[in-house]
Amino acid sequence: MGVDYYNVLKVSKKATDEDLKKSYKRLAMKWHPDKNSENKKEAEAKFKQISEAYDVLSDPQKRQIYDLYGEEGLKSGQFTTASPTSAAAGRGFRFSPRDADDIFAEFFGGFDGNYSNVAAAAAAAGNGAVKKAAPVENKLPCSLEELYKGSKRKMKISRIVLDDYSGKPKTVEEVLGISIKPGWKKGTKITFPEKGNYEPGSTPGDLIFVVDEKPHAVYKRDGNDLIIHKRISLLDALTGKILHLTTLDGRELTIPIQDIVKPGHELTVQNEGMPISKEPGKKGNLRIKFDIKFPSRLTSDQKSDLRRVLGKNTAE
Repeated sequence: MGVDYYNVLKVSKKATDEDLKKSYKRLAMKWHPDKNSENKKEAEAKFKQISEAYDVLSDPQKRQIYDLYGEEGLKSGQFTTASPTSAAAGRGFRFSPRDADDIFAEFFGGFDGNYSNVAAAAAAAGNGAVKKAAPVENKLPCSLEELYKGSKRKMKISRIVLDDYSGKPKTVEEVLGISIKPGWKKGTKITFPEKGNYEPGSTPGDLIFVVDEKPHAVYKRDGNDLIIHKRISLLDALTGKILHLTTLDGRELTIPIQDIVKPGHELTVQNEGMPISKEPGKKGNLRIKFDIKFPSRLTSDQKSDLRRVLGKNTAE
C-alpha cells in the first residue's frame, strides 16, 4: 500500500474537496519549514508529504488509481482509472507530483516559492498574520527545600486542542515533566511553548508555570540569603552558647556563639544560604537574628549578685 495519504492529511476516505482543503491548510501552516527552524529537516519532509497527499487526493484521477492500487501502483504508471482488464489498462496515466511550494502558493498567495515565513504568506492571502492564543498561567507551589535542593515534578494538565481528523476542538490530558533548579525564586516562569489552549484562528498559546514559594516553619528567604530567628536567654546572651541547626538539605550545623549578644544582634554564616541559580556552586548567607529573653523578675539576692558581678561594667 505504501504511504497512507488519508492518514497524512488526517481525513477519512470519504473526505470531500472542502475537507481536503481545510486539512491541508491547517497542516501546511503547522509544518511549513519557515515556521520550524529548530527541526527544519523533519518539517521539510513532512511539508512535502502533506503536499503530495493533497495533490493526489484532490485530483480525481490520481485519487481513483490510489484508492485501487495504493501509492506503489499510482507511481508505477502501470494502471489507469479503467479496469486493469480493459483495453485501456496500462495506458494514459503517468504520475507527476506537483511542487509543494506551488500548492502552498495557491492557498496563501503567489510567491514563486520565495517567501520568508508562513505568517507573511497568510497575511498576503488576506487571512491576517498568524496569531497566537493567550498564554495560560498556573501557579507552581514549591517548598523551600525543593528550591534549595532542586526537584523533579510531573504535572497533569488538560487543554483544548484541534483534532487532526475531525477538525473540531477537543480536550486532552497530558503529563508534563518540570525540573526545578536549585535557587529558583518566587516568580520564576517555566514555559511550555504551544501547550496552552487552542483558539479559533490562532496557534495554541503557551502554558506557563509560575513558581510560588510556600512558607517554611523555620527559615525565611531574603533574596539569596536565609534568615532564622533564635530566642536565647539573657544568660546565654552574656556567657555564650552552642547553636545546633538543621539545614534545608538535612545537614547539621554547629555554630558557637562566643561574643556577647546584644539586642538586635545578627550573626552571619557565610555560604549557608540559598543556591544562586545563575552562579552554580555559589550560595547566599545564613543570617541568624537573636531575640533575647529577659527574666520576668529577679530576687533580691539575684539582683545583688548581678551588681557584684557586673559592677563597673554596667553602663550608667
